[in-house]
Amino acid sequence: MTLQEIQDQIIEEFAIFNEWMDKYEYLIELGKDLKIIDTKFKTNEYLINGCQSKVWLHAELNDDKVIFSADSDAIITKGIVALIIRVLSKREPKEIMNADLYFINEIGLSDNLSPTRANGLSAMIKQMKMYGMAYNAKLGNK
Repeated sequence: MTLQEIQDQIIEEFAIFNEWMDKYEYLIELGKDLKIIDTKFKTNEYLINGCQSKVWLHAELNDDKVIFSADSDAIITKGIVALIIRVLSKREPKEIMNADLYFINEIGLSDNLSPTRANGLSAMIKQMKMYGMAYNAKLGNK
């Protein structure tokens, strides 16, 4: 699936919920399904700065695609990072760097997060794009 197709699929999934409490519950469920990061990456080196809760993010390059794994000590945050991984993982670095994550506004996520969670969301996206930039440079792309 393309980046856009996955985002459109997420928008459709969230459209069935009328109340934000239902959307939060769905985020919690998505977090439960997140493949847990290897414990060797649950160190300060992999913590995302700017998040209220602890979020560990690891990325590796495999067949010229970036594979993300993550975990969080907060259930809603874990669901948020699961959504972003769903969109950005298994993508070429350049695609990650240039990704327009429009689904975040479309599902109303940015409007319904506390300021500290919104900062954490921005920090997660920034870190993933930084990984994209680093792996893009490693591959010698411009």
